[in-house]
Amino acid sequence: MGATFRICVLPGDGIGTEVTTATLAVLDAATRHAGNTKLVYESCAAGAALYRETGVAMPEESWRVAEAADAIFLGAMGLPDVRYDDGTEITPQLDLRFRFDLYAGVRPVSAKRGGMRVLNDSRADNIDFVLVRESTEGLFASCGKGEILDDREARDTMVITRQTSEQLFEFTFDYARRRKANRERPKVTLVDKANIFTSMAFFRKVFDEAAEKHSDIDVERVYVDACALDFVRRPWEFDVVVTENMFGDILSDLAAGLVGGMGFAPSADIGDQQAVFQPAHGSAPDIVGLGTANPTAAILSGAMMLDWLGRRHGVSQCLDAARLIEQAVEQVLAKRRMNAADMIDTWRTSEMTEMVIGAIG
Repeated sequence: MGATFRICVLPGDGIGTEVTTATLAVLDAATRHAGNTKLVYESCAAGAALYRETGVAMPEESWRVAEAADAIFLGAMGLPDVRYDDGTEITPQLDLRFRFDLYAGVRPVSAKRGGMRVLNDSRADNIDFVLVRESTEGLFASCGKGEILDDREARDTMVITRQTSEQLFEFTFDYARRRKANRERPKVTLVDKANIFTSMAFFRKVFDEAAEKHSDIDVERVYVDACALDFVRRPWEFDVVVTENMFGDILSDLAAGLVGGMGFAPSADIGDQQAVFQPAHGSAPDIVGLGTANPTAAILSGAMMLDWLGRRHGVSQCLDAARLIEQAVEQVLAKRRMNAADMIDTWRTSEMTEMVIGAIG
């Protein structure tokens, strides 16, 4: 008898609904082809549009389904014109991270699964690294907790704890070891600003302690400003990068730009018990309904979900289905890169979806 997994689906706002529909079709094709796995979807309401209508961004029923699910797939959330009273946007995706302690934000960056090469260097074809972003604290610990003092001063506080940092670094070293990229030894790069901030010096101290327990993995330490430079100057030299929440938020978008943009940027937020998978892009309300949303990031996020489910539950067919999707995306993108006029501004959501499903078959 095959494995059945319950997936909480949060299509969200804007193009989130469009890329979610595309992803579920690809997931069904891959799991059928790999066999022995069935995904049962339960779509739930959440997002900025819902908040505008009801005053609630994510109802308790949606929270209940998400908590009980084997995994959560999220399309995109947030609308620029829908905000809380303090001026910040509606972001249930952040609430999910905090509530379920999803401390490890995983952002793969791959030239093979991207658009046209941005850097004019043949080595850019070898870009293949993963950024692991702490997702529950750092500067984001101030979400909803910032202070404005007498309309003259605003304060947000960075928080770095030993417990979360230790969890993050153990996850990162294990991930690097399992990833087995095309190099003799895996490498983990710590990104911080330990020369300036006490919190970052503490972050590095905990990293150094973790590194001593993983002597089979090479390590390097880079300040965040130097890392931004090196992402452009030598991105093909990185393997697994780990950093604080805000730094990771910024660097992951820069990294996506190296391989064609946010439409090629999958992501996962993973904890010890639960995980959320979503494209790293936003809701793009300006192109809603045009059928031009690039579903690649969402589809690859679906593959990450299958990989996580397969490893967590020991279901090899899930792993097989994840590889089928990744290989299909690589095959389709390789063909499209051969025709520069076909990239990047002419994506049709349905066309890309059909091509990936065809390549799976």
